[in-house]
Amino acid sequence: MTATLSDVDKEVVRSVLDEVRAAGRDSLTAPEGKRVCDAYGIPTPGEGLATSADEAAKLAEQIGGKVVAKIVSPDILHKTEAGGVLVGIEGGAEARAAYDTILGNAKAYKADAAITGVQVQEMVGGGATEVIVGATTDGTFGKIVAFGLGGVLVEVLKDVTFRLAPVDEAEARSMVTGIKAAEVLQGARGAEPVDLDALADVISKVSRLVTDFPEISEFDLNPVFASASGAVAADVRILLETEERTGPVQHSQEDILRAMNTMMNPRSVAVIGASDQAGKIGNSVMKNLINGGYAGEIYPINPKADEIQGRRAYRSVADIPGDVDVAVFAVPAKFVPAALTECGEKGVTAVVMIPSGFAETGNQELQDEIVEIANRYQVRMLGPNIYGYYYTPQNLCATFCTPYDVKGGVALTSQSGGIGMAILGFARTTKMGVSAIVGLGNKSDVDEDDLLTFFEHDDNTQCVAMHLEDLKDGRAFVETAKRMTRKKPVVVLKAGRTAMGARAASSHTGALAGDDKVYDDILRQAGVVRAPGLNEMLEYARGLPLLPTPKGENVVIITGAGGSGVLLSDACVAEGLSLMDIPPDLDEAFRAFIPPFGAAGNPIDITGGEPPSTYEATIRLGLEDPRVHALILGYWHTIVTPPMVFAELTAKVVEQARAKGIDKPVVASLAGDTEVEQASDHLFEHRIVAYPYTTERPVAVLGAKYRWARAAGLLGG
Repeated sequence: MTATLSDVDKEVVRSVLDEVRAAGRDSLTAPEGKRVCDAYGIPTPGEGLATSADEAAKLAEQIGGKVVAKIVSPDILHKTEAGGVLVGIEGGAEARAAYDTILGNAKAYKADAAITGVQVQEMVGGGATEVIVGATTDGTFGKIVAFGLGGVLVEVLKDVTFRLAPVDEAEARSMVTGIKAAEVLQGARGAEPVDLDALADVISKVSRLVTDFPEISEFDLNPVFASASGAVAADVRILLETEERTGPVQHSQEDILRAMNTMMNPRSVAVIGASDQAGKIGNSVMKNLINGGYAGEIYPINPKADEIQGRRAYRSVADIPGDVDVAVFAVPAKFVPAALTECGEKGVTAVVMIPSGFAETGNQELQDEIVEIANRYQVRMLGPNIYGYYYTPQNLCATFCTPYDVKGGVALTSQSGGIGMAILGFARTTKMGVSAIVGLGNKSDVDEDDLLTFFEHDDNTQCVAMHLEDLKDGRAFVETAKRMTRKKPVVVLKAGRTAMGARAASSHTGALAGDDKVYDDILRQAGVVRAPGLNEMLEYARGLPLLPTPKGENVVIITGAGGSGVLLSDACVAEGLSLMDIPPDLDEAFRAFIPPFGAAGNPIDITGGEPPSTYEATIRLGLEDPRVHALILGYWHTIVTPPMVFAELTAKVVEQARAKGIDKPVVASLAGDTEVEQASDHLFEHRIVAYPYTTERPVAVLGAKYRWARAAGLLGG
């Protein structure tokens, strides 16, 4: 019977780890690893340590049956490579010979290796499936736990999934069923399924162990033999940290909210480096603040001017008679430390660092200096190396870029200025109203989780989309995102999918965790919708707030073209959407409106030559039947039903349903001549996500809505 998390023996683990560190080692031997596993109820085979050939023979006879012999050496981590593992040994004579062979191989592999002995272990795994359970210390997320197919398959297939540690039994079970080869574990082709609960139990205990003892840097159980009767870890590898890790500065949620509220809703803004000279950043910031309609106090700071853009100028923030909530910096980097010190002494809450010339150019020392100043005075700092920020509810345009005043419920952030301008252009072109656009740049202080904390509580924001190249504190981001995504969608475009930075790793888990899959799985664990590219991030941000939350998984396609129906079906499969199996009574109801040569089922093909009334009747039927949870419309341009006629009747039917309290997600794909562009715009204006010339994009937005709704636990039956 395995131990529960309430009766683990932490004192045993502490004793083992202290002994290893006292010996100046950073890895545990296999017997030490078994002691650690036993203390946490992680099942391992029966075994013993032999320090002579005779002891090996005696252990083999005591264990009985076939055994495995493995070298035990703190200097040999990869035992198989050293010829330090022999399997299928039976009886004392074979064990005695195996002992001598293993020692000889080990000496040939590494002559000066310190050898503790040979581990003689019960041979398990006959007919079982090999999996890997592990944990590692990720530079972004801290302790993470991994699960996947084990043995040689872990390196070949890399079918592994990750979560933040610790995980509970439910999260652990989702890992077991979440890998691509889950069917193998569940009994593919008539095979006996493995004990999934036993595997989940091992995962959760490993995750708790590395959380309780953060000095464990990497932990491998590979292979774990999983069968119908349970799970047994045949090999244990544990590595320890050699240096102390220091985490990022932590702020309380209350402190973050206080600072971010002041930044977004300032009563006064000082512009350090304000200018009357066109082409200067300080000139553009002043113009945007004034012309954007910001109603608070604006204080230009310039020691060489008495007045700037009709407003009294001050030599320093210290000379301003009133309080200053936010200071926007528009001076060269070398002048920042002195001016920032003055802001700290003045009691400025937040500063916006537009200047470049810091860590992004290799000047880490200067960036460290301003971070120290900001921390000393408890000033929150956005940037440096940013374009500024917009917060439309306050008509606040604190940036040197083009002004923006289309208000709405989408908040967008970017780590890159170029991406920020793409966001701005897309928002303007599509008339996507925004609550905020924020540049993050070097993220020397304020980062994504600070902004998410604000947007979570901001009534003006319904959806957040973030471009990021990295996360400064991945664990803090995940904790904040988990809260946020229960209420509002969060979309993330993570740049650098191809590599997270290769690093040497001494364990399978450590090597596998160098893959972008870590971001993928942990962002999903946080309920975040990950966008594959910039356009997708923007389209998700535009579309998700428009679509109501579906009440279930049943999706129905109504199309005027069979070809579009096939492509839309393919897109549904790619997005993980469930095409409804149309019940007989609903099938009969649809058939009453479509011609005999049309096709019911799903997709429902009404054919291209049908009049507007056919579109109207079938869409209304799909909306009003409570078993249908979302509609995908495929329109084909014909003279019988022109594009704007289709758009107007669709909007009318949907709005009539909403008036009755029926609000379902409806997306549309329009194929035809250029008139379908205007028709798509008309549908968007009526909260129907529609695109011309593509079957994939509307389904992708619907899929993103479903991924968020599932993660938030909002889908009904």
